[in-house]
Formats: sequence, C-alpha cells, structure tokens
Amino acid sequence: MRVLVLTNMYPHAADPSFGTFVYEQVRALRGLGVDMDVLFVNGRASRWQYLLGYPRLWRQLRHVRYDLIHAHYVFAGWIARAQGRLPVVQSFHGAGEMLGYQGRLCKRLAPLVDRVIVTSADHKARLAYAPARIIPCGVDLTLFTPRPRDEARRALGWDPATRTVLWLGDPRPEKRLDLVRGAFERLAQRRSDVDLKIVSRVPHDQVPTYMNAAHALILPSDAEGSPVVIKEAMACNLPIVGVDVGDVAQVIAGVAGCYLAERTVEDLADKLALALQHEHSAGRAAIQHLQTGAEAQAILALYRELVPEGAATAAG
Repeated sequence: MRVLVLTNMYPHAADPSFGTFVYEQVRALRGLGVDMDVLFVNGRASRWQYLLGYPRLWRQLRHVRYDLIHAHYVFAGWIARAQGRLPVVQSFHGAGEMLGYQGRLCKRLAPLVDRVIVTSADHKARLAYAPARIIPCGVDLTLFTPRPRDEARRALGWDPATRTVLWLGDPRPEKRLDLVRGAFERLAQRRSDVDLKIVSRVPHDQVPTYMNAAHALILPSDAEGSPVVIKEAMACNLPIVGVDVGDVAQVIAGVAGCYLAERTVEDLADKLALALQHEHSAGRAAIQHLQTGAEAQAILALYRELVPEGAATAAG
C-alpha cells in the first residue's frame, strides 16, 4: 500500500520539534510495511503555502500512484479533498483546532472525507461528528525511557541542587503559560529550592533528556486533543500536574505521582507541591497500551477498510 501524507506540521531544519507526532506516526506505519511519502505544506512560514499546496498535490499525483491520502490538520485536509480520485483519511489533532473559524472548517470538512480520526472522546465531542474514530497519539517507549536524573541534569547544565518544574511545547495562547508562571511563582513563595524551565523547539530525540532532568511536568492548557507530552513524561516516570483537558484525566488517572488540578494558579501550585514530593511517578507501567506501534496498527486497519490488502494499486 502506498500512502501520501499531506500535513502542515512536520519537523524541519528551522523547527525540529514541529509536528513530531506526525513524524512518529509515519515512522511507525513505515515499520508496518506501508510505503509513505510526505508532502509538507509549511503554512507557518507563509499562508501562501496553503494556496501553493494545491498545485503541489496535483503535481505529486501526476508522478506517483497512491492508494489513499492521509491529511493532518484541517487546512491540509481541504487541499487533499480538492481531488476526487483517491480516498482521504483526515486526522484532526487538537481540541484547539475546533475553536473559531478553524472549528467551523473542521465540521464542514468531516463529512466530505472518507474517514476521520480524532484523538480523544472530548475531541470527538467538540467535532460533533459521530463516525469519527478515536485513535490516541502514541509514544515511542524505546526513545522515552527513564535514565538517571543527575546524568540528564549534567547534560543540560542544570543546577543539581534545585527541583525543576518543566513546561514543554509550542507556546501558543491556549497553552496558558500565564498559569504556568503564576503557579510557579506561588510555589516559589513556599520553597526556595525550585526553578522553572520553559522549553520549546528542541529536537525530538533531545526531549527525553529534559523529561529525565526535571522533577515535575505541568500542563494547564485550555485545549488539547491527546497531548503526547503527557505520555512522554509518563514513559520517563516523570511526575505530572495537568488539568482535565483532552484525555489527560483518563491517561493519568490513579497513577502515583500524577495529579489533576483545577485551572487556577492556587490549585496548580498545590498540586505541584504534592508532585515534587515524589522522586518518580509510576507512569511507564500505565501507558504500555499507548505505544506508537498500537497507534499505527489501528490506523493501518482503518486504511484497509478503504483499500483492502489484495486491492492495493501500488506495491508496498
């Protein structure tokens, strides 16, 4: 089977952390024998790239024979649906994508494609499209694995005497860095041995070092789908303080060292104080079912609904 992945998020030289979850999904599907090409439309560099995406797609389809197109994010999906010959699988990745005019575009696009993937029950409810399939983003447990904290802190040059709260991601407004800073300031009033690291745009293969160097991860976002950063932290047994957004409550439920907080400075600070009492969490044992391999198997099964194994038009 040969698949064209059309996405407006993918790691590149200027931003090696951009869309790493799409890259990991592609890598896992290739590991299952799916022949995949990636057409990256860098709308962040210029909105004109979306318009240029249409002729780029048509040019690609003239030169290569595919069985289906898998589009990631709504703008890529509209480009993919501009052709009518190949089936389109559409992945929506975050509840933030459901906000404002983008949300309206998502709801209009969903019934026009052949399959829709969302990342959590909350995400599906926001899309309000009953046929959507819930396939949570997975984590690579071979890359994200526990290692000695002092070793990771030396590698980053972090003070060995402090206890570090980590926020890691793309600092968009819905990520609520105001709450991150406010909660940390409240925490720092109680104890002087803490520091805050806000980390963005680091290569994916370096993220495990940050996870293992920290003492707690904080995530107070207003909107998420199935945040991979939570699963990556759990894979490294890093304590977590998160809010009830996306599938966070379900993923960390009952895991020692992980706490669900209200979206307030006061409660986030309280839960951080509790999380910092743990040297490690019990997260890794709780997410064995959320590996990238399981995610890829579920997506491949969906592909085969559209292109049965014996009907693929391309070898692979």
